[in-house]
Amino acid sequence: MEASQRPLRLRCSVQNYDWGRVGVESTVARLFRQNSGREIELGRPYAEFWMGTHESGPSFVVAAEGSGTEEAVTLKEWTGANPGALGNKVVEKWGNDLPFLFKILSVAKALSIQAHPDKELARMLHKMRPSVYKDPNHKPEMAIALTEFKALCGFVSIEELKDVLVAVPEIKELLGNDEARKILSQDLNGYVDAKSFLQLVFTKLMTASKEVVSELVSKLKGRLDLENKIRTLTEKEQLVLLLEKQYQADVGIIAAFLFNYVKLSPGEALYIGPNEPHAYISGECIECMATSDNVVRAGLTPKYIDKQTLCSMLTYKQGFPEILRGSPINPYVSRFRPPFDEFEVDRCLLPSKESVEFSAIPGPSIFVVVAGGEGRMEVSSVVEELKIMEGDVYFVPAQTEIRLSAGADGPIKLFRAGVNSRIFA
Repeated sequence: MEASQRPLRLRCSVQNYDWGRVGVESTVARLFRQNSGREIELGRPYAEFWMGTHESGPSFVVAAEGSGTEEAVTLKEWTGANPGALGNKVVEKWGNDLPFLFKILSVAKALSIQAHPDKELARMLHKMRPSVYKDPNHKPEMAIALTEFKALCGFVSIEELKDVLVAVPEIKELLGNDEARKILSQDLNGYVDAKSFLQLVFTKLMTASKEVVSELVSKLKGRLDLENKIRTLTEKEQLVLLLEKQYQADVGIIAAFLFNYVKLSPGEALYIGPNEPHAYISGECIECMATSDNVVRAGLTPKYIDKQTLCSMLTYKQGFPEILRGSPINPYVSRFRPPFDEFEVDRCLLPSKESVEFSAIPGPSIFVVVAGGEGRMEVSSVVEELKIMEGDVYFVPAQTEIRLSAGADGPIKLFRAGVNSRIFA
């Protein structure tokens, strides 16, 4: 059997962004410790665990014991030298690189209000500002909740926007009475009209001066603190007060009223296409995306913001996002398949002493064990089995059938990321 058909154990990268959960409270920290053997720094945030080939957080191939190989080789270098492991169709479509990036996120405080550019805009931004937009690729993505996971995603419907203008006088004040009256008085059933008014409201808010935003946030906080004494605040109002504690006087605090507030239960998923606004609020999740790190930010962040680009790039679609719950593949595996070619994700909950097979497919996969006891990975036609446990990450080449078994000491929870199977149909 060729070496390129064997699963490769990976040593993965971690990102210590300041919004991450701190120390042992972070699943990312726990998995990184198990994966790398490095100790957790107790006062440090651990935000993202990256599995893939992106240069900002590469994975390294762990040499097999007794191989005599000590030099660290990145997964990108390895796939470049062994393109057969990606499969012919993947190489034809994306070249000698993995088309998806797999992550685990541990979110303690809100991420920035952001969107990811489509391919055309990504190429232009990368050419204009390569130090900020570090690659020319788009970045559609999907998040699958490990814990309760909260996010802002997409714009509210136009009827909800009208309700916001009535219930949030600070936004009405920013727009001006004439503009607010115009929106409230019109029948905005047409997409073009609704989009233009929504874009007007959002752009006017996001481009307001710091002084105006600071004054409006102060008024908003004061009003909600007072009203909290005489009534129960809505979930969105409670969220806004939380954001104010995290990012004082930030325009994103007010902008939150314009977005859908989404709460995912464990095992539920949300996908986000190019040019759609979103902000993760709290919780832990599995995330998969096209291989890119392009982010256009405009609020709730100390990082570089690009308000003009964000306001001009958005689709301004309205309505609550679709929630995915996975399609059963067998009793232990559910598949999450978003409308993007680059990736899909399988969620596997394997009870103690049970086994499950993952059939050979024409593309590559990455498996990560996020919780559980000790188990085994067996490769078809190979008289060898690999021990797997929490924190283990494996790259499985195309056309490799594997069998996973949970040990007697408890169930195993793992996830598989792979190229969307629709491209092989």
